[in-house]
Amino acid sequence: MYPLPSDIASITSTQNPLVKQLRQLHQTKGRKQQGQLLLEGTHLLEVALAEEKQFNHGCFTAVWQSKNPTLADRLVAQSAYSYLVSGEVLAKMASTVNPDGVVATLAMDQFWRSPPIRPQLGLVLERLQDPGNLGTILRTAAATGVEGIWLTDDCVDPTSPKVLRSSAGSSLLLPQQQQESLLPVLEKFQAQGLQLIATVPQGQQTLWEIDFQRPTIVIFGSEGQGLSAPVLELTTQQVAIPQAPAVESLNVAIAVGVMLYEARRQQWSASTPN
Repeated sequence: MYPLPSDIASITSTQNPLVKQLRQLHQTKGRKQQGQLLLEGTHLLEVALAEEKQFNHGCFTAVWQSKNPTLADRLVAQSAYSYLVSGEVLAKMASTVNPDGVVATLAMDQFWRSPPIRPQLGLVLERLQDPGNLGTILRTAAATGVEGIWLTDDCVDPTSPKVLRSSAGSSLLLPQQQQESLLPVLEKFQAQGLQLIATVPQGQQTLWEIDFQRPTIVIFGSEGQGLSAPVLELTTQQVAIPQAPAVESLNVAIAVGVMLYEARRQQWSASTPN
């Protein structure tokens, strides 16, 4: 086994208090009480390390450490406390059925970052409930250069392990803000002259008619109910994504992807010399 610093503790009992502490991070209540979240798996760890995050706890098995000696060294260097744990202990700490051998905890202030006051392209999400959808949306937002995301408090928790995994680490890259009401934020954007675009089934325009070279906020509502009336009233444009008559609607994560990639296409075309 690759040698480790002598001050790393070893945990072999599933009754260790740290196991219970990390298991509480599987739930929103536990994350709020502790002020930290749980990162699981090598890929999430690599993203967090690349972002120079500082961890509270780093826990890994001997098998994982032998396969990833450089990552293990970096995790130890960037963790306040490091632990070599048994496979059974790691399995108890993780929320996944077959964890790959490493978990880490991250303080909430290492996760949340304030979005810019006037983004060129921003995303607003109201009442989304499915963690897979939110994770996919965050991944797409990072890929298309979204500068900030605003979510309502009644959205699925962005710090949940499932959202973090389904975002493939992209949620660690994006400035996000979660709050009770979106109305004050949208009113500020409106006062600044940003266009606020909602996607609705019967929009007056199609997304292809929108000038995304202007500073734009794209707004999406919940999977079943869409956007609330107060939010819709603040939008400057309501657009439709064309689709075959037999199809009632698109999955919200797909719809977000279509809108954001059209915005990215226009911005890329404008910045590319002829």
